[in-house]
Amino acid sequence: MSATNSGSPAEGRRHLKLPFPPVTKTHILNCSYHSWHPKYRTITPKARLVPLPEAFLSYLREDGIVLPPESQDAAEWSDSDSGIFSGADNEGEDDDDDNYDPSANWRDTHEAIERVIEELGGKVTPKLNWSAPKDATWIAATNSIECRTPNDIYLLLKSSDFVTHDLQHAFDDTTNEDSQRSDGDGPPPPSPSVPYYLVLRKWITLNPSVEFRCFVRNRKLIALCQRDLNHFDFLFKMQDRLQQAIQEFFDARIRDTFPDANFTFDVYVPPPHNRVWLMDFNPWAPRTDPLLFGWLELLTLPEPLASRVEESARESSAEGGSSGSGNEREAEENIIDLLRPEFRLVRRDDPEAYGFTTPQYSAHKLPKDVVDASRGGEGSLREFALQWKEAQALAEQQKAQESGEE
Repeated sequence: MSATNSGSPAEGRRHLKLPFPPVTKTHILNCSYHSWHPKYRTITPKARLVPLPEAFLSYLREDGIVLPPESQDAAEWSDSDSGIFSGADNEGEDDDDDNYDPSANWRDTHEAIERVIEELGGKVTPKLNWSAPKDATWIAATNSIECRTPNDIYLLLKSSDFVTHDLQHAFDDTTNEDSQRSDGDGPPPPSPSVPYYLVLRKWITLNPSVEFRCFVRNRKLIALCQRDLNHFDFLFKMQDRLQQAIQEFFDARIRDTFPDANFTFDVYVPPPHNRVWLMDFNPWAPRTDPLLFGWLELLTLPEPLASRVEESARESSAEGGSSGSGNEREAEENIIDLLRPEFRLVRRDDPEAYGFTTPQYSAHKLPKDVVDASRGGEGSLREFALQWKEAQALAEQQKAQESGEE
């Protein structure tokens, strides 16, 4: 912006604001897993939804991490000060603390989660309506969002800023379109309520190189790109094939069935790359990461229009002449380019290909318990680190025992 701009700060902010259409609360709800999954369940990985009562939501919102006791918990896992790893407590604590079970008010939900884990083969991936706790994998013994017990799930959910956003900020920066339709008589209708669900997907090992984010504007697929921001050389050799598969999937399954005209969706195209799986929907809003694009670019990219293709074909036919065959091939290539959405991959020399120096979600890796320990001085931080080291050692020991039994 020019230094000679004499406008007020408010005017400057208005000019810098992206030209998004109003983001409505209904649009956010349409992107919630519970809203779209019933319609698309045959083209998504196997999953089960557990409705969450208010008592469980209150537990997720509470400070601190106290987990329900489990029969297999060992005493050395216990952390009576922070309650990070289990509901079991160290010797010498009061009986009331020994018997504390945070799941007492939502026992039915706890048992339902146990049943779903067993039904899905003993390993699941959790998420709430919109977000998975990928920013909290640092606290899991597996360093991933693979969960085998309800407590694995609770630990991730309560440690995740993404999940907190789902619970407390789902409708930030949105408008209520129902109030805009109000005739002015009486108060506007209330905001839509959110029925929260725990989504448990059957655990599968995903190849991140073939996960893609797709951007849809006015029911047209205008752009797509890698989700994992690393360079994969083999993708360039199969770029056309991947693009065709995703485009056909969108045209047949998504374009006319999703309730909104503007949205983004994530897909997975595993080998042999002839089938596309729907992974998620995301709002057409600044909160969604545009990855290899910028939102201003996505808002202004030209849409593939049939009329433009027809015009190019007419111009090609009118040229004729002895060089007609070459002109026809060039026109055909131009027509294909008009039909295709913008497809971006990370090239070898792209800055994104060297982003490994900054771990993903690094901005979310300082949990409250670590911050509290640091405020308590060097002794508190050392005690926290020792407890964490002991817990990790026990997890490795249990993992080795399970491997030996198998």
